[in-house]
Formats: sequence, C-alpha cells, structure tokens
Amino acid sequence: MNHQEMTSQIANGQGFIAALDQSGGSTPKALRAYGVADDEWDGDDAMFAKIHEMRSRVITAPSFGSGKVIGAILFEKTMDGDVEGKPTPEALKARGVVPFLKVDKGLEDEVDGVQMMKPNPNLGQLLEKGKSKGMFGTKMRSVINSANATGIAANVAQQFEVGQQILDHGLMPILEPEVSIGAPDRAEAEEIVLAEILKGLDALPEGSQVMLKLTIPVKPNLYKALVDHPKTLSVVALSGGFTREDACEHLAENSGMIASFSRALLEELRAQMTDEQFDAALSEAINHIHRASIAG
Repeated sequence: MNHQEMTSQIANGQGFIAALDQSGGSTPKALRAYGVADDEWDGDDAMFAKIHEMRSRVITAPSFGSGKVIGAILFEKTMDGDVEGKPTPEALKARGVVPFLKVDKGLEDEVDGVQMMKPNPNLGQLLEKGKSKGMFGTKMRSVINSANATGIAANVAQQFEVGQQILDHGLMPILEPEVSIGAPDRAEAEEIVLAEILKGLDALPEGSQVMLKLTIPVKPNLYKALVDHPKTLSVVALSGGFTREDACEHLAENSGMIASFSRALLEELRAQMTDEQFDAALSEAINHIHRASIAG
C-alpha cells in the first residue's frame, strides 16, 4: 500500500485498528494475561522477545488478514523486528493493515487532575526512523483523571503541539488524551475535552488532518462533531479497562467512531492454544469488534 491508499483505508473506516503496542511496565502484565509466567523469561531482551512472539502470532493468524483489521499500532521494538522474514511494517501492509508507531515515553505524575506525556527529546529521530521503515502514522497517550479545566486544556494542547511536530515529519498523528473511565466526573471531563479538541482542530493549518483516539464517551455521540470535522481523518476508541463485551456495546452507540482496542482484542488469547484454537478465539474477537465499529 502506498500513502494515498493507506490514507483512504483509514478515512473510510470499514474496520478497526488493533493496538499491539504494550511496552515497558505493561509488557509483563500483557504476557501474564497471555499465559506466559514471569519465570519463563529473564531480562528485558527475553521479555520483549516473548511479546514479539505473541504479536507475530496475531499478525500471521488467518483472521488478522480478513480485511476487518485496517490498522495496527506497534511498539518501537516490534517495528524493528521481523514477521515471517519481513520487517513488521511490511508484513502488516502485505496483509492490508496500515502500520502506526507508539512514540510517547510514558506519563508524568498527576498535576491539575491530568498526567502529561513525559519529555521526548529524541522524538525527531524516532519519527525519521519510523518514516524510513514505512510507517503511516504515530500514536501518543496522555491521561485525564478529573474534570479540571486547566489541566485538560494543558493536556490537549500538548497533544496538538507534539502532533504538529509529527505532521511536519510527514506522518499522521493519533492524539490520545484518554479520559479515565474511573474519573468520578468523567462526563464533565469529556465535555471539556471536546471543547479543547475543537479549539485545537480549528487552529491547525488548512489542509492538515489528525486522528483522535478517545475514551468511549458517557454520552453517546458526544464526539460526533469531531468525527465530522474536516481536519479529522478518523476518530477511534480505546477500550480503557472495559471488557470486550462492554466496550463493543458502548462503541456501537457512537456513529462514525471505530475501535482501537488492545486488551479487549487480545483478552482471550493464550500461548498454550493450538494455532486453530488461537485463530478461532482471535476471529471471534475481531468479528465482535468489527461489528461494533461499523454499527454506526
């Protein structure tokens, strides 16, 4: 797929984006959920080798290339690895899946009810590396824990500021100011997020577009104005701690919003499964998430 074909595929949104980008501290948890115990690896290299085995198994499963998965978000080490003898981005594109790269370096401590992204002084180098490897876009996450207007404004502004840097390198940024589903005033926080994102979109240079990855809102179709905005290529949803059943039920109520699930996609997969069992479980998850993504 060339750049225009990838842009069209994401814009048309007839599927969902798989989030295969667990990194650092979240990797052991992801491995345990997959059925790989801590004593089955020793050191970071072995840990990342195990998680790459899992991701490779997902990418090469027959159901993953069904056309229902239109994109996949990768951790840097996954991008740098191979799948069946091909660089991972090329293996994805060969299966009709648009590759994205996670570029944030984790979260700062909470201030004003939000967790900003940590400084990322080497972002430019990572973006050039990603572009050279054929990545289409990027993803970066920050978190909102309460309806603090000052904190949310700063959080969303940081996303757009870094997003512009990504656009300047010729890549498509997915901005992800995640509202925690545990926030006591989540609905109010989401209203503030909507207003701040609209400000950010309106301030983008003419002809620019970004993607947005957002918590499924309490109020269905709250983000419809973002879906319809000319400077938005696509709005995708994170599962945010919901089970797949709940995430899909809530997502289906939101017109034009498609899934970008991680745990909700992988939660029933186990290392001990045969290839047939593995693909059957993955296929069931893919079909469920796909139905919810195109329901609106």
